[in-house]
Amino acid sequence: MKLKTALTTFGLGMLAYKLVRQPREESLAGEVALITGGSRGLGYLLAQEFAREGCRLAICARDATELARAQRSLARHGAEVLAIPCDVGDHEQVRQLIDETTRHYGRIDILVNNAGIIQVGPAEEMDIADFKQAMDIMYWAILYATWAVLPQMQQRGYGRIVNITSIGGRVSVPHLLPYNSAKFAAVGLSEGLRAELAGDGIQVTTIVPGLMRTGSHLHAHFKGDQEKEFTWFSLGASLPVISMDARRAARQIVAATRRSEAERVLSWPASLLANFHGLFPALTTDILTVVNNLLLPEPQLGETAVQKGLAVQKQLSPLRAQVLALLTTLGQQAAQRYLQLPASQKRS
Repeated sequence: MKLKTALTTFGLGMLAYKLVRQPREESLAGEVALITGGSRGLGYLLAQEFAREGCRLAICARDATELARAQRSLARHGAEVLAIPCDVGDHEQVRQLIDETTRHYGRIDILVNNAGIIQVGPAEEMDIADFKQAMDIMYWAILYATWAVLPQMQQRGYGRIVNITSIGGRVSVPHLLPYNSAKFAAVGLSEGLRAELAGDGIQVTTIVPGLMRTGSHLHAHFKGDQEKEFTWFSLGASLPVISMDARRAARQIVAATRRSEAERVLSWPASLLANFHGLFPALTTDILTVVNNLLLPEPQLGETAVQKGLAVQKQLSPLRAQVLALLTTLGQQAAQRYLQLPASQKRS
């Protein structure tokens, strides 16, 4: 009887906690949103969606030409957008990014740490520079931008920081080791920041996407057997069910920002994988070991060349290119829509 009473009390307590903690929808109209990696792909889509919410935008990227193209496209749709070239792995450039955006708009309300890089290939083909580059862009960049914007947010007692991590930050998928390592660090930083900054009125949201159809496979860096690595990765980033529509993902991220959610995992495959790993971590690793041994390309020791997906795609045999083009139609369409192709290849 006592056990039943205790369980009932616990259940009612959990229900009350969920009701109290139910996120509230808040308007983002008029707020200033800074989005790193905003020139193409998911960052470009996020800029569009935050603009639809009534936000004033600042976007950054390393490539000034791609950045200017994104700025023009966003402005044509009525967005107020400031574009600042910036290598987010450079601490001083990030400080200048925050300072210039603040001078232009007077403040930064929302920081979206979205910039990323993907290196694909077996561990044997990776070197220390690959891990350093991944950490610079997907961990240190988050820290640089957050530390630069924190003083003004703390002074106002208000701010939102949205960190785009990955299911790769929860489950280390083979042939993506530098990426996984940086994303694991980013998840830990993001979750810790939420706990420590909440008292300052600053809400930190951790976004955990699975595979998305953004066209990013064309800008991933491939090592080892590049054609085979490109094939499996582009299929994963393009096929329905496995991958998520990027527009829907961007809308979910903005919704999570409005609601100041602690975390949102995007797509049911990512959620399933994260939950399965949480319950059975050793079994998950064993399964991934089998996947690595049976399905993924073998390393080519001594082959250290690296190429972007755009270059690898051009080297495919005619037959493989035709079959892959058919299977990755959705990914190719996403690349067209979300500015992943060079301007000379982009259809009007």
